[in-house]
Amino acid sequence: MKYRIATIPGDGIGPDVVAIAVKVLEAVAGKSGFELSFTEAPMGGVAIDRFGTPLPQASEETCKGSDAVLLGAMGGPKWDGLAGDKRPEAGLLGIRKALGVYANLRPALMFPQLAGACPLRPDLVAGGLDILIVRELTGGIYFGERGRSADGQSAWDTERYSRMEIERILKVGFEAAMGRAKRLCVVDKANVLESSRLWRETAQAMAPKWPEVELSFLYVDNAAMQLVKNPRQFDVIATSNMFGDILSDEASQITGSIGMLASASIGDSGPGLFEPIHGSAPDIAGQDKANPLATVLSAAMLLRYSLKREAEAKAVEAAVSAALDSGYRCGDIASKSPGEKLVGTKAMGEAVLAAVEGRLE
Repeated sequence: MKYRIATIPGDGIGPDVVAIAVKVLEAVAGKSGFELSFTEAPMGGVAIDRFGTPLPQASEETCKGSDAVLLGAMGGPKWDGLAGDKRPEAGLLGIRKALGVYANLRPALMFPQLAGACPLRPDLVAGGLDILIVRELTGGIYFGERGRSADGQSAWDTERYSRMEIERILKVGFEAAMGRAKRLCVVDKANVLESSRLWRETAQAMAPKWPEVELSFLYVDNAAMQLVKNPRQFDVIATSNMFGDILSDEASQITGSIGMLASASIGDSGPGLFEPIHGSAPDIAGQDKANPLATVLSAAMLLRYSLKREAEAKAVEAAVSAALDSGYRCGDIASKSPGEKLVGTKAMGEAVLAAVEGRLE
């Protein structure tokens, strides 16, 4: 079996961390007896510099013709002065739309080895933390009507959702909950927003199809508070594009570092898009300082969701845990505890590679 993987290294530390994830995937394929071919698709700031657009047509076609897409990071201060539709982030929004990936799965999993990096009191996360945020990805305010007045003194962005868009993302949330602790919390702002009221109505209408799932609702401001007050109350959170973007970054800090969190963006068919949720961190790009583990864990999600290689996905996740067990720490997850080994991007990658090869012998 041969699979085609499109890689989008992107900007900043993107090329640094994608290179490590590709090595891990190559090692997994070699040990498990399947083939991978990688094709790079320029996108983001580097594509603006080379082609004048954040999403070249050729890159879009490469991604559409692949079995999965692995992305590093996009953006940076260099391109901040560009118009919204010309910025690197427009490439990311564009490729999500082009691939039809509407469900963004963001696990907030705290590895027990990193409990000391959690900023919350130990009793609040005793026993670990495992939250899955299901974020709607192709609708809402990021894709709604927007504009500025002729005099430039006012601007608007429109939050708009159809019932169909809400139903398909909530279906992902309900089904995810069935495979976990069977609790789904829909986060909205239904006391103010009409679009949020449609989210609630739709969730309540769908709930009887999943009678085993305990359905609850929280306003987004309360949900943000509850994530730091009592994070273990959550199992699966389903929410809109913007609320999911914000809450998943908050959850990343609770687990220890944004450098540890992976994500998968999937649709009904076609290639999935897999990426770490961290930014491009241009200040440390090319310096062997970036934590590659979020991208490696994104590669594990690629194996699981797009290639249907569950055993290999688990082996990669176990290898990350083994590297942490051995004391390897990049700067963002180091706590200066006894036994820790402060390492750079490449050394962390080598530690994971050694561990994953041993698990697939």
